[in-house]
Amino acid sequence: MTIAARPGRHGPTPPLRPPEAAHPPFKIVSWNLLRRTGAAVDDVAALVAQEKPDLLLMQEATRAIGFLLDRIGGHYAWAPLPGRIHGLAMWSPTPWPAPPRVITLPSGALVHRVSQILDLGTFGVANVHLSHGQMLNRRQLRRIVSELPPRAAVLGDYNIVGPALIPGFRDVGPRRPTHAMVEVLPLRLDRCLARGLICHDHAVLPRGPSDHRPIVVHLGPAPDAHAPGRLKGMAAAVARLRRADERAGRARRDPPG
Repeated sequence: MTIAARPGRHGPTPPLRPPEAAHPPFKIVSWNLLRRTGAAVDDVAALVAQEKPDLLLMQEATRAIGFLLDRIGGHYAWAPLPGRIHGLAMWSPTPWPAPPRVITLPSGALVHRVSQILDLGTFGVANVHLSHGQMLNRRQLRRIVSELPPRAAVLGDYNIVGPALIPGFRDVGPRRPTHAMVEVLPLRLDRCLARGLICHDHAVLPRGPSDHRPIVVHLGPAPDAHAPGRLKGMAAAVARLRRADERAGRARRDPPG
């Protein structure tokens, strides 16, 4: 994973921290750039200037997108998919409390997938570009949420048709289509699932040069998520998901008979 930063125009900036409930919600933009032929650095810089996100998540980002730092500064992390020229990327105008982690996901026949996970302290964020197989992408999603804190959001290109069916998470992002298959069939592939958070506002932005439209969400802690009992229950649910995923992995490695 590549992590880089450029100083801001006005000197050092304080570490990035998600807002408390009394402050404005945390604004996240997610965009599948469409490698090579889609959005380039200039397009991403223009999106940042227009939306001013607290966090920008990108899918199908090539190495060239890293030149974003020369254009607008900030902090950037790139996680290429194994054997591919593109991968996941995150950008922020201010430093992260800790660098994003990269976890390996269950793989398909052709493309090996990863996910970026960023712990902001108040909540976690996962950047995803899931496989097209409708059973595989849900397995990948279960693997991701098992690594997240009780209060978390998962954003990106899900490639999921229909509900994701992940216990404890709500689909809080925009409901409008974000992708047109062969310019004909509109699909809502870019989503935001959240647990322990509320979405104060959301939107789908104009497509630009990519085949996906960016999505925007404004997230903040849910009022009842501060209750210790609720967070303890969420933590227990995360542990159960992790154990179930480990049992399924052992069963696949050691079939009966």
